[in-house]
Amino acid sequence: MSTTNPLAAYQPFPELPAVLATYVAGRSAEEPSADGPPPWDIGALPPDLLDSLNEWLDPVCRWLNRTYAWQPQHVIPPCWHRHEGLAYEVAALAFARTDAYQDAGAAVVWHEQWDRFLTRMNIALGKAGEQCRVGRHEERPARFQLAAWPTSEPANGEAV
Repeated sequence: MSTTNPLAAYQPFPELPAVLATYVAGRSAEEPSADGPPPWDIGALPPDLLDSLNEWLDPVCRWLNRTYAWQPQHVIPPCWHRHEGLAYEVAALAFARTDAYQDAGAAVVWHEQWDRFLTRMNIALGKAGEQCRVGRHEERPARFQLAAWPTSEPANGEAV
């Protein structure tokens, strides 16, 4: 009688691209060889690292959805990269996941981080999340409020 292992169908977490792995290793070495921002700080990364990060994070989101999204509000929308705050969160969560599985206790903590990520994602997306999750991205509804900010800081303590 042949039995199959149901755990054999589980997919591994997407592997970090070599250029990012080298960068991370260089930053965390005893004598760092890479000087620069953390790789999850998207806005501060140089183009070569940003390209590799972009190529990695989409498969990460797909893996997270396939592995953990059992309810609609758990789905990271396919337009995650068009929600700037969400993109930063996804990057940090992905790098935290690569570190967490070095230790069982850290893996448990990562799952708590996953739960908090879902809460923040759903607050940030609001009702737009429903449309985004089915492929109909909605731009930031509060964009007009951001346009009300002055273009620069007032000089010499002047009132706005």
